[in-house]
Amino acid sequence: MEPELIADYRCEIGENPLWHPVEQRVYWTDIATGRLFRYDPRTGRHEQFYQGESVGGFTFQADGALLLFLQRGAVKLWRDGKTETVIEEIPDERESRFNDVIADPEGRVFCGTMPTKARPGRLYRLDPDRRLTKLLDGIGCSNGMGFTLDRKRMYYTDSHKREIYIFAYDQKTGTLANQRLFVRTPEGEGVPDGMTVDAEGHVWTAKWGGWCIVRYSPEGKEERRVEFPASAVSSITFGGKDYSDAYVTTANGHKKETEGAGAGALFRVRLGVKGLPEFPSRIGLS
Repeated sequence: MEPELIADYRCEIGENPLWHPVEQRVYWTDIATGRLFRYDPRTGRHEQFYQGESVGGFTFQADGALLLFLQRGAVKLWRDGKTETVIEEIPDERESRFNDVIADPEGRVFCGTMPTKARPGRLYRLDPDRRLTKLLDGIGCSNGMGFTLDRKRMYYTDSHKREIYIFAYDQKTGTLANQRLFVRTPEGEGVPDGMTVDAEGHVWTAKWGGWCIVRYSPEGKEERRVEFPASAVSSITFGGKDYSDAYVTTANGHKKETEGAGAGALFRVRLGVKGLPEFPSRIGLS
């Protein structure tokens, strides 16, 4: 389970690794610098392919295009270097940006926003017909999400509070209810950031400031941890032909002297467990 360095673009906020099931490549973003990257394990080639607005998170549409969640609450579709606007802005988010997003089994997207000086962050749900619904308010730092294997519950992270919650989730309507605490990270062990759920129903969370990823059982008990040569471990996803490769992003590549030699890099690690494909988004343009 030794992490393998795949690409080091010295990302300031490397985030949102996501496996493209059609292209068989992993994508990720550097939020702070407005860059997107991708890596093809068949050839070993990686590249930066986007420079522009800050991408706080993205999903893959069912047709393979990228759905980008940007600053000011803007959402755009990216395909072959061209973008189309889905949402121009959210008036209440003009001073904020999206941070972490996930598509659900029906193609909706749960998308969180960062706090501003005036108010905390929020969690929204974007439906396929482009209708936007605010689900949660008063969030310190909206972050990683995932679904249980039976698709009846959803995990959600508030990094500021160092907590991961679990909600009752209705796949038919996309509603969340009955919030309860799943895990609270002890002070001094970093904060929970991006996350994913593996094929055995265990939760993997990246620990920003904790130098590691941690696996929790469905009961919220720590099962193992894997250390990285980077303090700010930011997110994790599974990929590869059989989803046995985990890809992990890190941040603070501009401060390697204090944040670790691997800060800002993308890593691959084989954890001895498999993941599952993420759901595609199905957001319409009109």
